[in-house]
Amino acid sequence: MSEWQSRIDHIIDGHVHMGSASQEGSLLAIQKAAGIERMALVSIQNPEAGSGLAQSLYMKARHPDLFYVMAGLNHAGPLSEGRVQGTPLVKQVDEFVRIGCDGIKMIEGKPTARQRMNVPLTDPYYADYWARVEELGLPIVFHVNDPEEFWDPALIPGWAKKRNWGYGPGDVQKEQLYAEVDEVLARHPKLRIIFAHFYFLSADLPRATRFFDEHPTVCFDLTPGVEMLYNLSRDVEASRVFFTRYAERIVYGTDLFSSQPVDEGRLRAGLVFRWLESEDTFRVPDGADFLLGPPEDGIIHGMALPDEVLQTIYRENWQRMVGAEPRALDVGQAIETCERLADLAEAMSGQPAAETEAGRVVESLSSG
Repeated sequence: MSEWQSRIDHIIDGHVHMGSASQEGSLLAIQKAAGIERMALVSIQNPEAGSGLAQSLYMKARHPDLFYVMAGLNHAGPLSEGRVQGTPLVKQVDEFVRIGCDGIKMIEGKPTARQRMNVPLTDPYYADYWARVEELGLPIVFHVNDPEEFWDPALIPGWAKKRNWGYGPGDVQKEQLYAEVDEVLARHPKLRIIFAHFYFLSADLPRATRFFDEHPTVCFDLTPGVEMLYNLSRDVEASRVFFTRYAERIVYGTDLFSSQPVDEGRLRAGLVFRWLESEDTFRVPDGADFLLGPPEDGIIHGMALPDEVLQTIYRENWQRMVGAEPRALDVGQAIETCERLADLAEAMSGQPAAETEAGRVVESLSSG
């Protein structure tokens, strides 16, 4: 069987990427085909293009009951080396709250992001930001690290190597990133974080157990990272015990992209459904997107989790961490924010503000 539909209703996908607002119809079609009721749009900002947050706000404005928005930070100041005056992170957080965003998305713990902006998570640049997010109780979807194979030239998958996702001794190391997170959590123990991709600890469940026990306000999401499925398939019983014990700490997610064909999206979501719900032994299906790698890369063993655990993972944890329903969007505030993002993009790239993603969203939202 190459396709799989969940037997559980009212699923919330906590990790979805929205491309251009012109892909609205594509994402809606993927959502319907995958059987997902609501999606959280993790909105990584590209300051030069005015993209990331703007198109997510567009989707929230157009479909307020269907989409949560986790707003990414805009680092125009440091990325432009001071040529552009960016907005302090604390002011960005307050702006996200005024608009009606549901939380924060952080990519700053991914090594490729660190290559672009070499600022440790413990740097004073982030100090007031962490304090403000903790004070407000805002949830964060946080990408920290990458698969362990990415630091080993002999093990890195071909699709990752082609995208220059391999790291060497000159790059930030995996344990350094974990140490920075530990320090942030020690300073701010009430932070409510959903660590994406199982925090890249799927090969070390004892360490994942210690991390959960030491940090009671954090969760992991299940966005594949196909290595996660292979790692947790090596000892299905141990994985089942972990998922049952920590059912309230695990959030469903797919890493769906609005730009992918509907069939690819259905297969990606169904892969995770099948892994969680069935006792099947299977491979990545033919026709899945390239980020999952070819079927011959590995075997996946389903965990056959009980319905009460599935409901907790598919819906209840997200509702507890983020909200039972998406927050209402202040469209006027959203337009003002997108206007500012368009102007920043023009200052950084020279592209006319109206031609940026944020500029096009301003036009669409202003015209109703």
